[in-house]
Amino acid sequence: MSSISSWDGTITSTEFHNAASTFAEIWNNFDLGFPNWSWINCPKKPAFADTKVQGYLSLENIILPQEECCLAGIEELACSGEDTAILVQKDGKERHHYDFHVIYSSSFRVPVLYFRAYCSDGEPLAIEDLEKDFPTYAAQELVVSKWTFITREEHPFLNRPWYTLHPCGTSDWMKLLFSNEPPVVSQGGVAIEKYLTSWFSVVSAIFGFKIPLKFATCMNYTPNKSGDVATVI
Repeated sequence: MSSISSWDGTITSTEFHNAASTFAEIWNNFDLGFPNWSWINCPKKPAFADTKVQGYLSLENIILPQEECCLAGIEELACSGEDTAILVQKDGKERHHYDFHVIYSSSFRVPVLYFRAYCSDGEPLAIEDLEKDFPTYAAQELVVSKWTFITREEHPFLNRPWYTLHPCGTSDWMKLLFSNEPPVVSQGGVAIEKYLTSWFSVVSAIFGFKIPLKFATCMNYTPNKSGDVATVI
């Protein structure tokens, strides 16, 4: 990696895979009351010839926390036998189910969140229904910018239409997030393993998630002997 001052906020596909592995491992070690993230390997496609690692991170069949809740402190949580996280209902209203996939974009060279939302009977949600699940500020942004904020595209690996958060501008705010980070490798580069946690801390807020402090503080780094890769301690 180049130094933080000259870094453009993007990562390579291999760096994405490394960051995804670390993110999933740490997430899965915490008892957050939600299913685990898993890495899904996929066959190589000609369109992704420049990508060494094919696959994506997957977190499926969850129900979003309500606006006043967060991952760090959900007390009324029950898990079904099918590894589905379900918030206990007080108002009797049905909660919508979400699947999240984090996929590397070769064009933008950043992670991109693909997601689909559906009712208990499998009926997909229209974009107008999403604002009912989002926190107030995200719902307002959806009303104002709609298809520039969230787009509907074909899933790169499943070949089915999914919603996605548009990656334009991701590299800029990732660079901003890391601008105050101390150098963690001998050349003064960026902690790649921390990249996805920082990215998800911003993206997840759109859906009402909050990264627990204990999760964030677990992302401490020291350089390895070669000095070119930061490792988690």
